[in-house]
Amino acid sequence: PGVPYHERQRRQLCALHALNNLLQRPWLSQASADRICQRLAPNSRPNPHRSPLGTGNYDVNVVMAALGTLGLAAVWWDKRRPLERLSLPHILGFLLNVPSRVTLGTLALPLSRPHWLCVRQFGDIFYNLDSKLASPAAIGAEPQLREFLREALAKGTSELFLVVARDVEEAGTWLRPE
Repeated sequence: PGVPYHERQRRQLCALHALNNLLQRPWLSQASADRICQRLAPNSRPNPHRSPLGTGNYDVNVVMAALGTLGLAAVWWDKRRPLERLSLPHILGFLLNVPSRVTLGTLALPLSRPHWLCVRQFGDIFYNLDSKLASPAAIGAEPQLREFLREALAKGTSELFLVVARDVEEAGTWLRPE
């Protein structure tokens, strides 16, 4: 089917890149993400949903509101559940918010900040579409995906969101019965 669409990291726009990589097209712009921030907190200066410098660093509220305009939802995954409970056929893709080391040139600082990345399936293979990667990285089939997610969630403050259609969210069919 060809190479998956993949935007590379610019400034602090990882949430925007993760959404565009998930949707496989340049759908969300910085201007439209900033409009969502304005709608979420119309009278706040600085806006609590993005970097005070206006360089991005959008929070989960912006991600959820953006997906909502397309009839999609981001469902927070409770890390205490086994990943085997994921009903993969009902999930469009995954958004991970993971700690990312802060660097100055080649110097890694003892700080981290949240970074959004996306995982999506093409054919039988799941791909890591992290905007910090030079190109999409094949993860593998279902067992490799679950191991990739397990390792990502083991990193401290990492969070996983399942991107599903609104009817899937409402019916809860993203979760296999116990």
